[in-house]
Amino acid sequence: MEDVQLGEDLEDKDTEFTWEVKANDRAYHKQFKKKGFLCWRRKKYKSNAIHTAKYNFFSFLPLNLYEQFHRVSNLYFLFIIILQSIPEISTLPWFTLFAPLVCLLMIRAARDLVDDIGRHRSDKIINNRPCQILRGKSFLRKKWKNLCVGDVVCLSKDSIVPADLLLLASTEPSSLCYVETADIDGETNLKFRQALTVTHHELTSPKKMASFQGIVTCEEPNSRMHHFVGSLEWNSRKYPLDIGNLLLRGCKIRNTDACYGLVIYAGLDTKIMKNCGKIHLKRTKLDLMMNRLVILIFMSLVIASMLLTLGFIFMVKEFKAKHYYMSPIHGRSVAMESFFIFWGFLILLSVMVPMAMFIIAEFIYLGNSIFINWDLSMYYEPTDMPAKARSTSLNDHLGQVQYIFSDKTGTLTQNIMTFKKCCINGCIYDSDDEHGTLRKRNPYAWNPHADGKLQFYNKELESLVRGRQDRPVQEFWRLLAICHTVMVQEKDNQLLYQAASPDEEALVTAARNFGYVFLSRTQDTITLVELGEERVYQVLAMMDFNSVRKRMSVLVRNPEGSICLYTKGADTVILERLHRKGIMEATTEEVLANRAQALHQVYNKMEQNLQLLGATAIEDKLQDGVPETIKCLKKGNIKMWVLTGDKPETAVNIGFACKLLSENMRILEDKDINHLLENYWDENGHQRAFKMMAHHNTALVINGEFLDQLLLSLRKEPRALVQNAVVDEAPQEPAVSVLDFLQPRRISQMWRNLGPFQSVASKSCESPEARRERAFVDLASKCQAVICCRVTPKQKALVVALVKKYQQVVTLAIGDGANDVNMIKTADIGIGLAGQEGMQAVQNSDYVLAQFCYLQRLLLVHGRWSYMRVCKFLRYFFYKTVASMMTQIWFSMFNGFSAQPLYEGWFLALFNLLYSTLPVLYIGLFEQDVTAEKSLKMPELYMAGQRDELFNYSIFMQAIAHGTVTSLINFFVTTLVSYDMSNTGVSKDYQSFGVLVAISGLLSVTLEVMLVVKYWTLLFVGSIVLSLSSYVIMTSLTQSLWMYKTSPKTFPFLFADYNTLREPSSLLLIALNVALNTLPLLALRMIHRTVLKQRPKEEEEFRSEEAVEEPAMRHLRRGIPARRSSYAFSHREGYANLITQGTILRRPTHTDDGYGDTAYESPNPSEEDVPSQNKDSAFNPRKISILAKKRRQHFGKGSQEEVPPNISSQTGEKQAAVYTDNQSSVPKKLPTTTSATSGQIPLSSSEDQVFYSAPSQYTLASQPERLDVRASSWKAPLWRDSASSRRSQLEVPTEHHSHTSS
Repeated sequence: MEDVQLGEDLEDKDTEFTWEVKANDRAYHKQFKKKGFLCWRRKKYKSNAIHTAKYNFFSFLPLNLYEQFHRVSNLYFLFIIILQSIPEISTLPWFTLFAPLVCLLMIRAARDLVDDIGRHRSDKIINNRPCQILRGKSFLRKKWKNLCVGDVVCLSKDSIVPADLLLLASTEPSSLCYVETADIDGETNLKFRQALTVTHHELTSPKKMASFQGIVTCEEPNSRMHHFVGSLEWNSRKYPLDIGNLLLRGCKIRNTDACYGLVIYAGLDTKIMKNCGKIHLKRTKLDLMMNRLVILIFMSLVIASMLLTLGFIFMVKEFKAKHYYMSPIHGRSVAMESFFIFWGFLILLSVMVPMAMFIIAEFIYLGNSIFINWDLSMYYEPTDMPAKARSTSLNDHLGQVQYIFSDKTGTLTQNIMTFKKCCINGCIYDSDDEHGTLRKRNPYAWNPHADGKLQFYNKELESLVRGRQDRPVQEFWRLLAICHTVMVQEKDNQLLYQAASPDEEALVTAARNFGYVFLSRTQDTITLVELGEERVYQVLAMMDFNSVRKRMSVLVRNPEGSICLYTKGADTVILERLHRKGIMEATTEEVLANRAQALHQVYNKMEQNLQLLGATAIEDKLQDGVPETIKCLKKGNIKMWVLTGDKPETAVNIGFACKLLSENMRILEDKDINHLLENYWDENGHQRAFKMMAHHNTALVINGEFLDQLLLSLRKEPRALVQNAVVDEAPQEPAVSVLDFLQPRRISQMWRNLGPFQSVASKSCESPEARRERAFVDLASKCQAVICCRVTPKQKALVVALVKKYQQVVTLAIGDGANDVNMIKTADIGIGLAGQEGMQAVQNSDYVLAQFCYLQRLLLVHGRWSYMRVCKFLRYFFYKTVASMMTQIWFSMFNGFSAQPLYEGWFLALFNLLYSTLPVLYIGLFEQDVTAEKSLKMPELYMAGQRDELFNYSIFMQAIAHGTVTSLINFFVTTLVSYDMSNTGVSKDYQSFGVLVAISGLLSVTLEVMLVVKYWTLLFVGSIVLSLSSYVIMTSLTQSLWMYKTSPKTFPFLFADYNTLREPSSLLLIALNVALNTLPLLALRMIHRTVLKQRPKEEEEFRSEEAVEEPAMRHLRRGIPARRSSYAFSHREGYANLITQGTILRRPTHTDDGYGDTAYESPNPSEEDVPSQNKDSAFNPRKISILAKKRRQHFGKGSQEEVPPNISSQTGEKQAAVYTDNQSSVPKKLPTTTSATSGQIPLSSSEDQVFYSAPSQYTLASQPERLDVRASSWKAPLWRDSASSRRSQLEVPTEHHSHTSS
């Protein structure tokens, strides 16, 4: 959490409108400065160049050294080197430790430099992207980095927005601009932005834009992605601005030929960069533990040196008294001698923290990273993308992950919508061409308008369509071709659909291939080609979608004069409208009394008594292996959280599709969670409540607004203005409000099931915000899944930081877009997917994967192996170091505590670097306890890393104790045997004694590594042979006569090994030492394993008894248990309103001098008439009067009203949208399916009481899975005639019928 500052919520300073932007005036912005570090003043308005790298040419060396010396081990080695440079206390040359330290620092610095060079290259690519900037009276091609605040920019189709721009104009009608924000919030559907009417009309050429001198006053740069407040002052008038007028950096221009914008925020001031966070040094748990262990060892060495110095003080007095003739050698005082002896012992024992261990560890990390890069099982051939370890120091952390935070769009899904199957009139039509064999022959060749891209094909359905005999089939495809807001263009004699969401395009494309082709639309009509026949439908009204209605309707008059109502939407809202609810009356005055609310009431009453036409299954394809990967990771006790900018419906459906959620899970929403958190600190039941939650499937689904209220102590920015932000401006239907009466009932039932929580006394000193955060994390940790929807990039990072703060666990974040960068940087491990949303996530990640499913192998195989190898390496290295070096302390008791070394100096220098290096390196690189296949089949093995079972303080102390016992045996057995041998006449001098202890220690630790390794391979045997051979070769060289003659002081052990080992008694002594070190240990290990095999059986029996005694928790059912709605919507209302008002439709324009002199025509003469997504659409009374006149002129032909509509997108692995049709026609046309009826559209809300038993938005009352309506379809009329049919101006025709299919 280094990049997330903790603290209290700050005062909101961004609400002041102090950010002024003057168009086309760079000099104006350069004069402003703001206070920087000390007296340094920097520019207030930044350039558009970004710098995400950590270092530059001047800061690399000091900053990298500063970071490296945050490691306690490096400070320790530097301290020892300084001591060794003092001749009076030095026992070893200073360069023997200095050279390895420099080598270690250079290795780590080179690794950091390579990573940072990659960031510099990424920054350079982004900063050098081209864009067109207004210079003088024309647009010139410049680089992004040359862009400044106040510049006017021209963007073309498919280009990326270089900065946060105020939209001034576009080539679209009414200066609309369509943008894709997948790289910002993860939503794949198109959003529209609209320029002010005044700039749309006035700024029609580059000359006029060059003379534009407007001043924008707005809030200071901040990270609030969905909020912007400001005003434009131009020609002595002010115009309000909001987020609907702003193009954010990172958006992609879609379906818009050209647009023009004014730079408001540039570079690091843009909203996306404010959400990116800072790069910080990531450290593993083992690395942090090593820091603490180094401190612990150093303190132990200080204490040991002090004790040995005390021994020297007592011995030196006795020595001087007995050997007075040696006084010239000990000329200093006792205090001074003791002072030097203390530092001498500290230097001598400093090898207890071996630098070789840290150097070898770097090679082990590098080797394991190379194995990840070389793994062909994580190579994705379609994009030629292998896995890549961009960081080499986090491999062991991959084996300890407990929480995964994943993005949804592009990470779990492929962003590809496909038409999978459909159900018409109760008959399910699946694809006959799953393998694509028929598509190669183009089965839709009979249709000249087919695009050949539809992957769905059913021969039976095709014959029904072409036979033109099945009325429900015809109406089904007609509905798909009419009920939408797709725009169409003709390019190269081909129809090109421009949809606001990929699912809408999939549905219209399916109808197109089956012969029902959407050809064109105007403000009042929509033209189809139905099996070669062109038909024009008059659009009477479009009833918009929003997340409350979850449906969209289009009221049209067909060429025969009949009125038809086509509706599509979620099954949860469509099925309840299939049966007659009764006829109610209302007047037009009731409609006008409360326009916005009444409009939705009108929609609701019109969309009744429907007959089911059919259902479609649109699949937002998951990446390969996502459900299996999540299931396997769950078995490894890894919790999965999905953090997405998408809406809850979409995220929940993807959760079900990827098996993160299951049908038997309780889904807790914001209100449920708030109630639980409010009672978290109540007395009694805390343990029982969470214990029961652990035994039952529970999931949390929360949104960004809830998180904004929760994450108070973690925020770096104030949350003012965000509280008032409206996520969905659509007014609620009256029916939905009834759910509030059920909420307390469900909460109380949940509360009785869970029980109140007990306060924790140790946490009572925390602030209320921190206590609430802790309660939330405790609650979420007991859930099987957590989904956070509508979250900003910064909120994603704050959620990760929240879990790290209160759980102290290893977190992993995975994503593929720029909106995931902050989360990737904040998590302990960041993984970037090389997907379709650019490379920002990859450039800021620690590891790169091509597919989400590779995460399973990365963690369970490479991560677990790396953790196991590093743990074994550390344990063994500490053991062998203590086993060989503790003898120095025992030897001090026999040499008068004079700090004289026991071993030959070269043995001390080469023991860790050469004599015992290769077996240790083999453990760190190639050790395997089980194969990769078994690791994937048994993910439970992964839990060992989560629990720190393989290396912890207990394991460390065991290694120290084991090494101490080995050193005691080697030293004192050799001492006793040598004493007896000297009594028999065999002389044992100091050098021979040191050789015996050294060889005994070397063979003991070598035999120990042979027992530790799971498998003996040729490579391992070769490492053992090479290590022992290196000892023989180097000892023969350092103890040779030639070396002795060269420097007797440097090579004093002349033929010491040869003279010692030629005596049989010495060989027997070495064998005795090795046997005493090995055989008892083998016996203890066998006994320990036997006990462990019996213990799990006892634990299983105990758990089974405990499970029987566990009180059953009543299953909380939200509403009535049933299948969830499979239809999800991911975009907001507004598109249908643009269509009905003609705003979105292209009109003939007069062009002079290209776009520059284009005169835009608009039906909206004033700013107040411009539709905005932030305003509720008003009902048009003028059109009501027109409807009334038409009704009087032609009774029975229908009523007409102009309604503000909306669009929605459905996303999910398999999602069904239910489409219904309510059509009125002349009885002569359909004598078998119509009846004489009279009636009017009910406007009362009494039938909405059915919602008293309605489920939540994720579940539905039980319904039969088989929708067979063949027997009843087309027989029962929906709207009946009544005497009151003339009472309202909003009447429908006197003759109606409806039909449905699934």
